[in-house]
Amino acid sequence: MSMKILYAVQATGNGHISRAMELMPYLQQYGNVDVFLSGSNSHLNPNLPVAYKSKGLSLFYGNTGGLDYWRMFKECSIKRVWKEAHALPVEKYDLVINDFENICSLACKFKGVKSIGFGHQASFQSKYTPRPDKKDFAGELILQHYASASDYVGLHFESYDDFIFSPIVKEEIIHSTPNDLGHITVYLSHYSDDKVMEQLKQLPGLRFEIFSKKVKVPIEIGNIILKPISNEGFTESLINCHGVITGAGFETPAEALYLGKKVLALPIKGQYEQLCNASAMKAFGVTVIDSIKEEFVQQVGNWVNNSNTKQLTLNKPTYEIVQQVIERGRALSKTTDKNFKQLLTEEDLMAMY
Repeated sequence: MSMKILYAVQATGNGHISRAMELMPYLQQYGNVDVFLSGSNSHLNPNLPVAYKSKGLSLFYGNTGGLDYWRMFKECSIKRVWKEAHALPVEKYDLVINDFENICSLACKFKGVKSIGFGHQASFQSKYTPRPDKKDFAGELILQHYASASDYVGLHFESYDDFIFSPIVKEEIIHSTPNDLGHITVYLSHYSDDKVMEQLKQLPGLRFEIFSKKVKVPIEIGNIILKPISNEGFTESLINCHGVITGAGFETPAEALYLGKKVLALPIKGQYEQLCNASAMKAFGVTVIDSIKEEFVQQVGNWVNNSNTKQLTLNKPTYEIVQQVIERGRALSKTTDKNFKQLLTEEDLMAMY
């Protein structure tokens, strides 16, 4: 029987949207899919069936490697979030899938609707998922409760637990023939273009393709080409690069490691999840640097000449991961009590705000 599916996607970056676009054809095999898009700082055009949209609770980045807390505070409206959560009609759907989205999580709690927490952040429900040596209480609280659900299907570099599966890698990457045209692909959204270029221009023997949210057309400056952010352009650069310099997110490092590329990661300051990811990446030989400092140029040179990474393998194809989500969702629907009401805990509220 065809299902009505609500898929809540966080648009606080490009990774969630990119993954949703990859999953959509598989999800649509099971029924009609409506997307709730929440967030306002993605730079990709979401080719998705968006039925509901919200500013959400977005993360914003500064220009020096960290979060822009002042802008995040200005953009946050608890009253608006509360109102939108009550208005989101989660009760009309057979299955609610939530990719770390806060308003949908709240709506399900208000209305007693069960949901599947899906995606990379869902993997942190397991104590076996890698963390840094020093755990952060507030960071753990957010990962556990910001978008809590009834059941979880997680994605990570390795299967650290029985509900965690390999990353969703784009089909064009899976079917590509990796090449090495010599350039370094750079995506550092938490640094200004000027700060990154100031460092990389000191390595004239290397070529860099920097993906920028500021430019609309490619601009060549010495050994650097600034390129606009696009799914197709970035994928092509990734397939043909020598290595990747990026944050310690999930999707880009996962795709780079799948292609066998060397990776240099700079975690976003103040984002605990990225410190967790960095810990996991070290097992693949990824070079992790805290921030861009005076020695950055030398660190990049050493990384290019001396580093090697372990290639990431996929333990399940995308369609099987989607099957897991559907099966767990159907299992939830069989156990749903119409009088069931999830209560908001103190931890939920602290993590949300």
